[in-house]
Amino acid sequence: MTDAQQPNVDGAGTTDDPWILTTPPGRSEFEAWREFDADPPALVVQVKSTQLRYHLRCIDDLHAMLRTRGDWMLLGNADEGKPVADDTVEAWARADDNPVGGWYGLKKGLRGRFGNYVPPVLEALGLAEVEHQARNNRMRAR
Repeated sequence: MTDAQQPNVDGAGTTDDPWILTTPPGRSEFEAWREFDADPPALVVQVKSTQLRYHLRCIDDLHAMLRTRGDWMLLGNADEGKPVADDTVEAWARADDNPVGGWYGLKKGLRGRFGNYVPPVLEALGLAEVEHQARNNRMRAR
């Protein structure tokens, strides 16, 4: 995983200095950081008082999948209990055939919204391009 960041991203991606990011449509700000010592290692997303945790490997796994795909992919975005559109980043993050064999989210009830919060992290790391339209955003590997 590269540590190169886009110049307009604040923070270092640590607990003490989290990235300050916005969702792809640009409507909401959130913090994100890596916890290498967590069990399992986690990508932590703080949205106001809500904390979501994803397997840290999601960064590398999503980047690898997008590189293999070689084209844009819709983000899709849904809470855990909501249906998700096929062939989206959100659907991939829940699929039985992804590298973790299911959900990347670590806490039941808060495992969704992958397509909303993880793509901006890849963008901040310089691993992906993410669209920033009002709706139907896509991403692709760099």
